[in-house]
Amino acid sequence: MSAPTTFAVTWDYRCPFARNGHEHLLDGLEAGADWDVTFVPYFLNQGMGAEGQDTWDDPAHQTDLFALAAGVAVRDRLPEHFLAVHRALFDARHVDGADLRSREVVHAILAGAGVDADAVLAEVDAGWPAKVIRQEHERCVDGLDVFGVPTFIVDDDAVFVRLMSRSDGDGTLARQTIDRVLALMGDHPELNEFKHTRLSR
Repeated sequence: MSAPTTFAVTWDYRCPFARNGHEHLLDGLEAGADWDVTFVPYFLNQGMGAEGQDTWDDPAHQTDLFALAAGVAVRDRLPEHFLAVHRALFDARHVDGADLRSREVVHAILAGAGVDADAVLAEVDAGWPAKVIRQEHERCVDGLDVFGVPTFIVDDDAVFVRLMSRSDGDGTLARQTIDRVLALMGDHPELNEFKHTRLSR
């Protein structure tokens, strides 16, 4: 069975495993992979909270939602800039150690990625990106039992994947890695967990 080319992947900019997975996606797409990827926001505060906890409207959690909302605003209003912004926000968090809860920091990242940062943050302030995040997060949880990032979704099959290494600009490696994940999903649905007890590095 060949690897599917149409799929979705969840993200939250704070997760290092999401960063690894999405770097492979971005490098693969830049190298010409013919994937049709839907990027789906997932709010870790809600996903990792206590059962029954509702973080969506809790003021204590709103700054953690900020960068994710900016990413969704770009995805939906400026899709031609989304991949660059997506990479920039991941890199800012995991390379530079930037605080993505800061409006000023996110503004600078957006501007550096070539978008009108004031316009994007005006969309965030309008409130609709947070509503979209909640809708898409809850749809994944309720419909597919998604519990984290990155989760790869093909049709009604969802698989949480932890890639331990980065593609680091290697488009060939990125394409091979993602295609292997997708092929494994399709070829071996009986494989529920496969986890090394020790890391090789």
